[in-house]
Amino acid sequence: MERACFTFEIYPDKADEYKKRHDEIWPELVEEIQKAGLKNYSLFRRGTQVIAYVEAHPDVATAFGKIGPTEVNARWSKWFEDVILSLVDEDGNLYWAEEVWHLD
Repeated sequence: MERACFTFEIYPDKADEYKKRHDEIWPELVEEIQKAGLKNYSLFRRGTQVIAYVEAHPDVATAFGKIGPTEVNARWSKWFEDVILSLVDEDGNLYWAEEVWHLD
C-alpha cells in the first residue's frame, strides 16, 4: 500500500456545487475506484483548494493506472470541467504532495 496526497483548485464560486456533486457521487464510479485499489479516499477543502488523500493498493501507479482510462472516470472528469480550475500541471501530472511524516 502506498499513501498519496494531491491538491487542486476549484473555481471560487463553485464550492457548493463541488460538494453537492460529491454528495451525489455515482455508484458506478465508487465501484471503479474500489476495483482500481483506491481505499480510504478523502477530500478536504480549504477555500478554493482541495486536498485529496488516498491509500493506493498495491501502489499509486498501478491504482491510478487502472482508474484513469475507465469510461466512468472520463465522464466524471468531463462533468467537473466547469467546477475544477486546475487539476494537473502543464505536463498533465497531478499536484502531488510529498509525504513528510506518518504515524500508524
